[in-house]
Amino acid sequence: MADQKYRIGLGYDIHELVEGRDLVIGGVKIPYEKGLLGHSDADVLVHAIIDGLLGALAMDDIGTLFPDTDDRFKGADSIALLKKVYDKVQAEGYWISNIDTNIIAQEPKMMAYIPKMKSIIASILGLDETDISIKAKTKEHLDAVGQKLAIEAHAIVLLENIGG
Repeated sequence: MADQKYRIGLGYDIHELVEGRDLVIGGVKIPYEKGLLGHSDADVLVHAIIDGLLGALAMDDIGTLFPDTDDRFKGADSIALLKKVYDKVQAEGYWISNIDTNIIAQEPKMMAYIPKMKSIIASILGLDETDISIKAKTKEHLDAVGQKLAIEAHAIVLLENIGG
């Protein structure tokens, strides 16, 4: 695999919004009356990035690598999981060229939190913030996301061979 100059990966995640949980997206705790349900902190943005990285490497997905049946990952900080996956990227001889993402949520509004999300993710991945795009979208009140029952995220990552 390390002889390939570029590899691209697509990531996706969705979690249900429920009462009694913190809302953590992109490593940022966002004030809201509900949070995302999941075995870990349910950070949909970071989970989508993780799956994009793993997909680019043709490895297992996040659920296989960090299964919800393993108590070691109960309540896990997704930023810590991202760091573990980034270590795998580097071990395979790649670095991240750029990441493009969408957070899809009817509520809460995300724009005010995006700079902090970019800062956190960039610091973990050794990237410049200009190498990360985080866009906030809604579902125009359609489907579960549009009805404020869930939040989803998409990510595309481009890896480049360190050796050139």
